[in-house]
Amino acid sequence: MVTHEPERTMQLNLRRVVIFTADLAKLAAFYRDVIGLEIAGQEPGWIDFAAGACNIALHAGKPSPGSWPPKLAFYTADVAAARAALAKRGAKFGPIKSTKTFDMCDGRDPDGNPIQLSSRK
Repeated sequence: MVTHEPERTMQLNLRRVVIFTADLAKLAAFYRDVIGLEIAGQEPGWIDFAAGACNIALHAGKPSPGSWPPKLAFYTADVAAARAALAKRGAKFGPIKSTKTFDMCDGRDPDGNPIQLSSRK
């Protein structure tokens, strides 16, 4: 097993688990009205619920359990720096995508599970 000394300047915190759904309104009503979570943020195709230390985000898109599992989204203030540091450790991420409010890049863990670096608060 290869171990790496963590870089002291980079801290990744699990910020949210992203669940893909074909019926955003229905699943949002479940987490809001049945589970009792409060909406922490919302934009077209996306609803973020406050769920303690780690949010639950619903993303419009066809769910496919097993072949499209939930995505672990790690918060970092500087996506480019975190991506570069993790690449030195052997992680592989796609290109950085920028929106008006945040940056992100997607990758996969060694088992193929989706992971993301994101500056979305």
